[in-house]
Amino acid sequence: MVDTTQSSQASTNNIKIPYDIKWVVPAMRHPTRLWHFASAITLSLVGIFSKIVIKYFSSAKVYNRKNILKAIDERPVDVPLITVSNHHSCFDDPGIWGTLNWRNVLRPHKMRWSLAAHDICFTNSTHSQFFMWGQCIPVVRGAGVFQPAVDLCVDLLRRGHWVHVFPEGKVNMTKENLRLKWGVGRMIYESPVTPIIVPIWHIGMDDLLPNEPPYYFRLGKQITFNYGKPLDLGDVVKRLRARNASDEEARKEITDIIQHELMKLKAETEGGGERDRKKA
Repeated sequence: MVDTTQSSQASTNNIKIPYDIKWVVPAMRHPTRLWHFASAITLSLVGIFSKIVIKYFSSAKVYNRKNILKAIDERPVDVPLITVSNHHSCFDDPGIWGTLNWRNVLRPHKMRWSLAAHDICFTNSTHSQFFMWGQCIPVVRGAGVFQPAVDLCVDLLRRGHWVHVFPEGKVNMTKENLRLKWGVGRMIYESPVTPIIVPIWHIGMDDLLPNEPPYYFRLGKQITFNYGKPLDLGDVVKRLRARNASDEEARKEITDIIQHELMKLKAETEGGGERDRKKA
């Protein structure tokens, strides 16, 4: 058993933190009524904006949307959900969720929690409040799998919540095949109830909001979203525990499976074929 508190503190000691974010995760762990109110408004407004941009101001094709809708709407209350996707633009989250139904984006208590880069989204108190209310958790890149952000995600999953992860660990501007970070493996392995996992691959989000200046939306762009089949890694987790796999072995094996499934979805999305017969 790893002492995650000590590991979390040690992992950030040598990393530059532009703004002191130590207060953010505790505030998210113990939200007040005012926090819940502000969060509900923020999530709803951002959801409406994303829905409008994707539905009315871009040319979006969405495939297999039923996979994510069923996972959100029909899973038992104690079963957590993890979504994983490629990361090509700073608008990926919340933009991806513009593909959901209106009832989904207007029910903030059912919306995702998401990891967000501390050095981009949490650079001052105003930005930190906004992203915190948007259920974004400040992750310190380079701090490893034992840090407060991942600890909080594990706790959220234990309570049946939905957590979204960009396992590439950064905006992949070159679109190379990056080795996925093991944080998602830890989340899945340590969740008392194995999460439903829905992989997502999208194309064109960096055309909608480019990664180079000038930073503004280019409307009317072609975007593709493909929701993969839900993954059940319950048997994998049981097998790892039965053979007394180390935590590191478990995280790696689970993350490797996620990587394999994402690469399959990438090939399907970029190649068309079977995907084109499954448009939602």
